[in-house]
Amino acid sequence: MKELNRMLVPAIALGLTVVSLNTGCAAFRASTSDVDVNRTTHMKEDFDFVDMRQISQSIADEMIATFLSRPGDPPIMMIPGIENRTSQYVDTKALTDRMRTEVIRSGRAQFVNEARRADLMKEQGYQAANVTPETQVAIGRQLGAKYMITGSLIEMSQRTPRQVRVSKTKENYYKLTLEVTDLETGLISWTTDREFARAATLPLIGW
Repeated sequence: MKELNRMLVPAIALGLTVVSLNTGCAAFRASTSDVDVNRTTHMKEDFDFVDMRQISQSIADEMIATFLSRPGDPPIMMIPGIENRTSQYVDTKALTDRMRTEVIRSGRAQFVNEARRADLMKEQGYQAANVTPETQVAIGRQLGAKYMITGSLIEMSQRTPRQVRVSKTKENYYKLTLEVTDLETGLISWTTDREFARAATLPLIGW
């Protein structure tokens, strides 16, 4: 019996070690999963896709309900871009693209494709030289924008001061200002802004 016990104990220990290693290795395996784009939680204090979706939707809704609610034909607009004045990379075009999509869907405004003007001119030149007159687009018939949408995104950050502590906290403040300028008069016809701040606390020791 004692001899049998001496043989079983190492075998059991080896088995437990193998199971433990296999279980532990699972934590280091790569994996992927779908993420709900409509979620409202954030992983860090930085500007993220949740902010982009919420802000672009909010501003588009406000613009449709106020500035674009005036009677008359839908105005023609353009968006040269929003200035990124933060310390991180922010795709501000993604933000304005989503705003433009929501406004177009509402039917309250039209937009010129200012980002593709060079391509438009190239295609018109090609058609003028190679396409039959009955299918050729008329040159000089493009519509001009009445309003221009511009803006800026700013950021202010602060960190926990140096002191004895077990964690550190970082706060980021963001403010997006948007304005609509009348291209004929140069006057600002409409403006709005969105601001928010977020804090993240991280342990000084950890992965």
